[in-house]
Amino acid sequence: MPNQLHIRWLGTVAYGEALALQEGLFSYGTGSHLLLLEHPHVFTHGARAELDKNLLVDPASVGAQLVAVNRGGDLTYHGPGQLVGYPILQLDPSTRPKRHVCAVEGLVIDVLTELGLTDVGRLPDYPGVWVEPGGPNPRKICAIGVRVGRGRTMHGFALNVTTDLQFMREYIVPCGIGDKPVTSLAEEGIAASMEQVVDVAARLAADRWGDGDSDRQDVAWKHRPEDLSRFSRGEGPGDLVRSGRDHQVAAEPVRLLGRLAQAGVGAGLPLAQRKPEWLRPKVAHGTEVLALKRTVRELGLVTVCEEAGCPNLSECWADGTATFMILGERCTRACGFCLIDTRQPLAPDADEPMRVAQAVAQMSLTHAVVTMVARDDLADSGAAAVVATIEAIRRLNPTTAIEVLVSDLRGDAAAIDVVIAAHPEVFNHNLETVARLQRAVRPSAGYARSLGVLARAKAAGLATKSGLIVGMGETDHEVVGALADLAAIGIDIVTIGQYLRPTSHHLPVARWVEPPVFDEYRRVGESMGIRHVEASPLTRSSYHARQAASGVPTATPVSLTIRS
Repeated sequence: MPNQLHIRWLGTVAYGEALALQEGLFSYGTGSHLLLLEHPHVFTHGARAELDKNLLVDPASVGAQLVAVNRGGDLTYHGPGQLVGYPILQLDPSTRPKRHVCAVEGLVIDVLTELGLTDVGRLPDYPGVWVEPGGPNPRKICAIGVRVGRGRTMHGFALNVTTDLQFMREYIVPCGIGDKPVTSLAEEGIAASMEQVVDVAARLAADRWGDGDSDRQDVAWKHRPEDLSRFSRGEGPGDLVRSGRDHQVAAEPVRLLGRLAQAGVGAGLPLAQRKPEWLRPKVAHGTEVLALKRTVRELGLVTVCEEAGCPNLSECWADGTATFMILGERCTRACGFCLIDTRQPLAPDADEPMRVAQAVAQMSLTHAVVTMVARDDLADSGAAAVVATIEAIRRLNPTTAIEVLVSDLRGDAAAIDVVIAAHPEVFNHNLETVARLQRAVRPSAGYARSLGVLARAKAAGLATKSGLIVGMGETDHEVVGALADLAAIGIDIVTIGQYLRPTSHHLPVARWVEPPVFDEYRRVGESMGIRHVEASPLTRSSYHARQAASGVPTATPVSLTIRS
């Protein structure tokens, strides 16, 4: 639907991550989007803000960031208990920016009125929404700040629901207005939860900006610190169990079943249920596979294909292409679908980049994929090691195309930019699943963060790629929604494959997705403008990587881990 409004409740999102996502939707999207979220404590300001007058404290002293943004307005606060809405819309060419501001104000006025706060409106010469604007004591309940360029909008509104108003009363002069107070729904006696406010705002926004047609998808409403992996909480790996191919994995993923239930997903298929015929790969170790196996052993490498029981091993190895996993064999995340070891990781191996480069040279690769475990224990999350590997490959193999498949690098803009600056031919980061299942499937990551990482790489001019795993409890409609989000930030390549449960300690398989459904995912994704969608039951992140990057269909790379 051309006028459909894509509404996403994203939970708590760091300001920089949301800004990167906004900028991606602003620059590459053509549809209508409304991002609804909360921010951690942050003060933001436009180019003409008078910080010397209006910033009253050192932001760090009150646990807040200070961020300059390309929008109108002075100094503003965002934080917990405040609903932030970012409408990214394509305006009619005749629509002036002030008219758009009025439309945003009108939405908020309608929301507040429906929630029971009736005496609200505009105050002449003061953008935003005010309580008792015609009375002796007008109080600002919602700040408005927008940017309009090429007929497209970004930024939006910040509505105080249960906000700690101390941040706006004692730490800043909000919007440079020192003689008029701020307020919130709670302070005005309206006991509305954030979820209730979001429901009303989403419905009214769909009427206003989507002609009543909307696609709403929410991340989990109760994403708590205890949902994170132990490493992401700074507590180390936790208890371990031994399972499958003698792997050591954290016992913690079993708890993810409760999060699945909260997301509306049942117990899933029995672990012992036979796989459908289309999930039974044909294994044929021909001469090419055996030759590569000898090369791998001679180089002292360990293959993820063997370790993880990849269903494409035979096909990939016959093609003689490779994906190298760096930074060790242990991950600091505890994703519900992944078999990677989660014990305490070892220090990075200093000669690993050169060993990868030598392997690429010996194997005469034209397209090398470098992936990594998540290393939340490192200050830069492993970005420097990724760059060192890219540089080493290029020194020995100047004609080899390099694709990197990176973690979210904790959303750290500096770390992401370090990898971007190395200019890999393809920048890959996996979204993995739909918005609703993020908390259960990969609790230490974030839907908005991943989209922001990809948008940042796309903005730098890199070819971008992402991947989804299906069969974990999502619906086809949600998969289409995730594809729409990826398309809206300009993603070039997407892979989609069936989830296969590694052990009983991992998330159950909710359904077997049949081959014709994958064909439909491909058709829909490419109709949205994604240049290449690789979708089949056995597709994995690096499946047909070389061919997808060049636009020529062929076979998959082999995944290799350097043994330290």
